[in-house]
Amino acid sequence: VVTGIALPAGSDKLYSGSIDGTVRVWDCNTGRCVNSINLGSEVTSLISEGPWIFAGLKNSVRAWNIQTGADVTLDGPKGQVLSLNFGNDILLAGAEDGVIYAWRGNSDPKAESPFELVATLSGHTKPVVCLAIGCYKMLYSGSMDHSIKVWDLDTLECTMTLNGHSDTVTSLICWEDYLLSSSSDCTVNVWVCTEEGTLKVAYTRTEENGVLGLYGMTDADTKPILFCSCKDNSVRMYELPT
Repeated sequence: VVTGIALPAGSDKLYSGSIDGTVRVWDCNTGRCVNSINLGSEVTSLISEGPWIFAGLKNSVRAWNIQTGADVTLDGPKGQVLSLNFGNDILLAGAEDGVIYAWRGNSDPKAESPFELVATLSGHTKPVVCLAIGCYKMLYSGSMDHSIKVWDLDTLECTMTLNGHSDTVTSLICWEDYLLSSSSDCTVNVWVCTEEGTLKVAYTRTEENGVLGLYGMTDADTKPILFCSCKDNSVRMYELPT
């Protein structure tokens, strides 16, 4: 299974991670694999930020700098790192123990690591499956405990818990002022902010099968399209906001 792909800005190389324990580097011009890095552990998430590639492993996050060649292991997580995101200059890792680990970049040239563990965000009771960064410096986390938690990226404190699903929250995306969440309970929820400052479900789309992931983009006419992958081996495309 391929668990993540990353295309760093300005690079002609595509990076992919897999539970076969490797990160592969592909030449975007030829489509050929030009390098394979054997990590000896399942790669369960992969992202890029600037010149850095981050891979979620068991009990750690591995980081490479494609400009300097730096290779760093970030310890701290307990169990498999299932989700990664980067926001407010903080690297965030959702782990199997239900905790989100937060590292901030360390500019001290004498420091042992370019990243410093600055916080552990506890609140979920089961593994954290997905992370999304929204406006107003908000982090959203989805878990196998069926909940979505909202965190303030300035204070790194939980401000809200959303209970709108009856199974694992599999994917989260922020689109303008909306939060979209998918779940193994076969639904996609659209959340909107109320006058009281809380989030409520404004619309629910029900699928025949569990929903694995969401992705949003605009088509050639700049119309917003939601891609929804389901357990029946299909990817469904929806025109928003209809």
